[in-house]
Amino acid sequence: MRVAVVRPQVPFARGGAEIFTDRLVDELRARGHEADLVSIPFKWYPGTRVLTQAFMWRLLDLEEADGKPIDLVVATKFPSYLVRHRNKRVWLVHQFRQAYELDRTELGQFGDSPEDRAVRRKIQDLDRLALGEAKRLFSTSRNVADRLERSTGLASEVLPHPPQELAYRCEGYGDFVLSVNRLDRAKRIDLLLEAAALDPALEVVVVGDGPDRPRLEALARDRGLNGRARFAGRVGDEELAELYGRCLAVFYAPVDEDFGMVPFEAFLSEKPVLTTTDAGGPLEIVTDGRTGLVVAPEAREVANATGWLRAHRDEAATFGRAGREIAAEVTWERALGKLLA
Repeated sequence: MRVAVVRPQVPFARGGAEIFTDRLVDELRARGHEADLVSIPFKWYPGTRVLTQAFMWRLLDLEEADGKPIDLVVATKFPSYLVRHRNKRVWLVHQFRQAYELDRTELGQFGDSPEDRAVRRKIQDLDRLALGEAKRLFSTSRNVADRLERSTGLASEVLPHPPQELAYRCEGYGDFVLSVNRLDRAKRIDLLLEAAALDPALEVVVVGDGPDRPRLEALARDRGLNGRARFAGRVGDEELAELYGRCLAVFYAPVDEDFGMVPFEAFLSEKPVLTTTDAGGPLEIVTDGRTGLVVAPEAREVANATGWLRAHRDEAATFGRAGREIAAEVTWERALGKLLA
């Protein structure tokens, strides 16, 4: 079968959606399908640019390529699912959240002008139209599925996917807490840094890059964390696996996250996850006192939790092993079996 996997791409940025779709193409090819990735650069600002981007996807012709029909199109996130195809299936990573639950928050982008309100309504109209066209509709998490149903009335099947392939292992429970994320405000890495400022024994390693990095590095300097907070930037697969293998725990507490592969990566390394009560998708697999710790989104609570993990390393190991059992059940064989059925 000829399969086109479609995704928008912010130039020079790489995150969970990119890792997911690249791996999806590889897994399809490994099973004998002729699969390829179709991408268009994505720019979401100013507000009207969002509609321009949506219409670009709407105008694509993916019925055939090089004289041969494309049997299936798998769309992933806004605005890629605006594409037309007779056999379009959507594996939803997320909608354009600024037009929904992030509207009128510090992470939103639409003001109160009639023009901005009209653009927001049009995005919602396009979602109902384009997602309603899908022959099958999946969401990467219950959180994403619930958002979709609230906003459009459309029901989807929850279909999580495995994280990236690394040489996962556990090499003990060291003295540092690991953060793996794109560095932007929604990921709330500042919570971990503020916790380190409250707990002189807390060491932090931050993996990733992004627009919030200068602010976070300045915060670490202002709080006197030199030597206790290391910004590693983007690292290779082997170094990332090694950091997972040696850390005490993994901190992952974005604002109402869609899905999040990081908890699965932590679990495959037998490490507990520290998250917050408003983190969204991670709460579907991170259970307080079973696979990690769930605390209020406050620096003091995060500091208390990291201190507890340092003092209870045997329990931390038990949490990590319980998480590994959950992560081991999420396989590409199961996911593709449902996607292609």
